[in-house]
Amino acid sequence: MVGLDGRIPGQRGERVAGFAEWPAQGSPKKEGKALRERVPRTSHAEFVVDGGRPDPVAAVRESNRSRLPELAPIRVGRMAASPFAFLRGSAGLMGYDLARTPMTGIGAQICGDAHAANFGLYGDARGGLVIDLNDFDETVHGPWEWDLKRLAASLVLAGREAGAVEDTCQDAARDAVGAYRRTMRLLAKLPVLDAWNAIADEELVSHADARDLLGTLERVSEKARKNTSARFAAKSTERVERDGDEGGPAGAVGRRFVDSPPVLRRVPDGEAAAVAGALGEYLETLTEDRLPLLARYAIQDVAFRVVGTGSVGLRSYVVLLLDHRGEPLVLQVKEARPSALLPHLPVAGFKAPETAHEGHRVVLGQKRMQVISDFMLGWTTVGGRPFQVRQFRNRKGSVDPAALAADQLDDYGRMTGALLARAHAHSADPRLIAGYCGKNDRLDDAMARFATAYADRTEADHALLVGAVKEGRVAAEAGV
Repeated sequence: MVGLDGRIPGQRGERVAGFAEWPAQGSPKKEGKALRERVPRTSHAEFVVDGGRPDPVAAVRESNRSRLPELAPIRVGRMAASPFAFLRGSAGLMGYDLARTPMTGIGAQICGDAHAANFGLYGDARGGLVIDLNDFDETVHGPWEWDLKRLAASLVLAGREAGAVEDTCQDAARDAVGAYRRTMRLLAKLPVLDAWNAIADEELVSHADARDLLGTLERVSEKARKNTSARFAAKSTERVERDGDEGGPAGAVGRRFVDSPPVLRRVPDGEAAAVAGALGEYLETLTEDRLPLLARYAIQDVAFRVVGTGSVGLRSYVVLLLDHRGEPLVLQVKEARPSALLPHLPVAGFKAPETAHEGHRVVLGQKRMQVISDFMLGWTTVGGRPFQVRQFRNRKGSVDPAALAADQLDDYGRMTGALLARAHAHSADPRLIAGYCGKNDRLDDAMARFATAYADRTEADHALLVGAVKEGRVAAEAGV
């Protein structure tokens, strides 16, 4: 038992690690409110293009370094499809810009890529559906404002792509910030344990006043329930008879992936063996209660699969496992690179973390932000490169914000803003952020103005990339 002075009763003068300053002194709410003097909430409207800002086309080329060169044209083609798609693939460029905007200095575990398409549904361990942030490749400890500004700007771009009028796009950004602010205030008022698990998914629509989104969420949920390893395996694999050299007794029936280039392709035996062998290290990153479950599966095959816009060109594999009844489980083994925000943290006054394994960074950041995470999350190393491991097609579903009707866009903004606040409150004291954000809409209006200005800048960046593609200076493959 730990005493209230941070000492274990009966051990004089010995303090418990982690409790040296517990209970916390002072008032986080007052500290947050005092920050308004140094960083007025209205200052968050500011966005000025820095003179040393990288050329957008050069930034895209730089971000393709160390990726598989044959996949770079696919990534460029996806980014060139629209300004919203360009934003999705340019977290590092926006990190440069955000590091030169006003910041309070309050740190949180941030997603690092909290655009509007990185929220969605996924399955929990019992097969239920959860809605939350769902992409953590860029996660770091950094300024909470960065996630919120990226979300707001992405909503403006998504709305423009959907054909919404400018007022609707700005309202969606403003509503996202407002929902973030109100949710943080709610969490600040609750007992700590209640706040930690607050706003259950079934309450989210009501909390965010997102009733116009109900029909879309129901359709996405129905589709997500069918988006399983079994469904993917049925479409992407074929039955084979083992000859004894492929593992298992001769004549045994198994399954293997079928080539579907360029998205899915089989890999040489040596590469497949390296990935399969790395799952031993992965098992060591799981809690012991998971091991008997995975021990009941046998590895069947490994294939390379191209992933989303921001990750195209990274090494990413799918591993097919079958249980004793031939039911599949598919794991994704995805390369984890250093966060694109890493170079920009010191500019913002944040220490760049020393990370021993990038896959571990991604998994830890995800668990720190989500209420419920994939219970098979882990990490490993393949050929000296760090990878994260997770379930593939774990009932995942998402709303395409660029396809929403005008009356749904602001609902979606409120919902994602609330989810982002819930995620940040797991690592940052909600009283501190709520104290800064306050009761009125000054922050909402300021960040909405920033979002509009940054959306304009992104459209200009996108036009430069499209021009470079048309002139043949950058290779692009469209429609993949």
